[in-house]
Amino acid sequence: MSWTQWFIFLLILQIIHGLGTWKLYVKAGRKAWEAYAPVYNAVILMKIVSRPWWWVILMFLPIVNLIMIPAAWVETARAFGKDKKLDALLCIVTLGFYLYYLNYVADVNYAEDRKLTPKTSSGEWITSILFAIVAATIVHTYFFQPFVIPSSSLEKSLLVGDFLIVSKLHYGPRTPMTTVGAPMVHDTIPVLKKKSYLFNDNFEKRNTSWINKLQLPYFRLPGFENIERNDIIVFNQPADTLLDMNKFKPDRNYYKPIDKKTNLVKRCVGVAGDTLEIRNGYVFINGVQNKLPPRSHLQFSYDITFKRNLQPARIYDILKKYDITDGLGYGSTEGSFRIPAATDQAIAKLKAHPEVATIAPIKRAAGEKEDVFPRDANYNWNVDHFGPMYIPKAGATVNLSTENVALYRRAISEYEGHKIITRGNQIFIDDQPATSYTFQQDYYWAMGDNRHNSIDSRYWGFVPYDHVFGKPVFIWMSIDGINDGIKNWSFRWDRIFTTVSGSGTRSSYLIPFLVLIFGITFFNKWRKKKKAAK
Repeated sequence: MSWTQWFIFLLILQIIHGLGTWKLYVKAGRKAWEAYAPVYNAVILMKIVSRPWWWVILMFLPIVNLIMIPAAWVETARAFGKDKKLDALLCIVTLGFYLYYLNYVADVNYAEDRKLTPKTSSGEWITSILFAIVAATIVHTYFFQPFVIPSSSLEKSLLVGDFLIVSKLHYGPRTPMTTVGAPMVHDTIPVLKKKSYLFNDNFEKRNTSWINKLQLPYFRLPGFENIERNDIIVFNQPADTLLDMNKFKPDRNYYKPIDKKTNLVKRCVGVAGDTLEIRNGYVFINGVQNKLPPRSHLQFSYDITFKRNLQPARIYDILKKYDITDGLGYGSTEGSFRIPAATDQAIAKLKAHPEVATIAPIKRAAGEKEDVFPRDANYNWNVDHFGPMYIPKAGATVNLSTENVALYRRAISEYEGHKIITRGNQIFIDDQPATSYTFQQDYYWAMGDNRHNSIDSRYWGFVPYDHVFGKPVFIWMSIDGINDGIKNWSFRWDRIFTTVSGSGTRSSYLIPFLVLIFGITFFNKWRKKKKAAK
């Protein structure tokens, strides 16, 4: 729904609330009209049920309100003497319409000085758990989100098994677009393996299904930093059609809302307004080769041969010595092996090993067509030779032709919501002839540092700004062999409590953090002891 439609929907809800509670407001010593006044009625209701005013804010936060609004129904019933478990259940299963019964039928009186704490220990547990979920959901949605590196696309910069803290504050917190879903999970409920949100993901019904109307329009709160070139960003994969982010072969394509698409972490090598080109695997921006930050390490694939026949175990030992850890495969010629990913520095050292005969880079030739973006006959591009291509910027106008429309078709149609078709030599946008288009938002180009083992913008194109939701800032845990079973785990102590970005040698802040925690703990105990002595 649009903002206007949501406004009308909320007004209707206010009328429904007023009709079902105005007599209860009067019994609590308030005016009947106060039950109908939008937002103000919630403030008054909090006074009636003796709950803090900030509950009102929580009742308007998506996902959080799925807990807080039923809690308000239950608290309203309790304020008028209906405090049994059955009353709470009726409030929830009737979606609050149990209050109509209390308002018009039941003989209830307002309990002004009622006891607010739960009557049973189980009630206390439930209350504590619900508010813990609320607090965690707010932090997860608007401040920081945990994220674990699942693949080696940024290997040597970020490693598989790095547990990150992703800041939502840097680029501005993006409010949820999906309004009905399980808190603190992404697209799938763990254990149950069921979809975690309410949305019809059939492509044909994406615009007609009534439950899809419950989606909120995109909105982002102000941040304190813009996305800069070479930032590592976390975003929703634009072309995601997976039911489950861990299953790459679904039974069909799934059309998912933006905030439920698969989370990815890549490096933003091109920002809005840049002209990007890839030459021999290296990125050039506006004609100048892109220079990565100090902690970044590009990796490419190589064929390697040895002077004698070596067992795979021995080859792995040799590669590990030079920090080449992304596996090993068979090479393009008989007797050769393929190194999927290695840095220039590692290859330079490996060449000097006495058992190595030859090492040759595996790269596509310019003009050798590969199945990459934009998948059009006009572009003979591949992962190593790509572009040049302009990255759209909000407010910038791009001239369109039948030759270049393939580059911008998805952005105009899928991300900006316009119908675009080509008839002969003419382009039509929303059924009107068009020779240019002015973009409504910024776009970015995201790639992995592991250039031959990364599914990134080279395959699915631009990353819209509304798909970006955070910046990884901190590694709080790092486990080597996380996918190999518990017995093969080992902690990377030198990476725990380190920053993602920065120059120089990576430094762990684990000891200062522990000192701070213990200091705060002992200070609080000393303060309580001193206060008790008085």
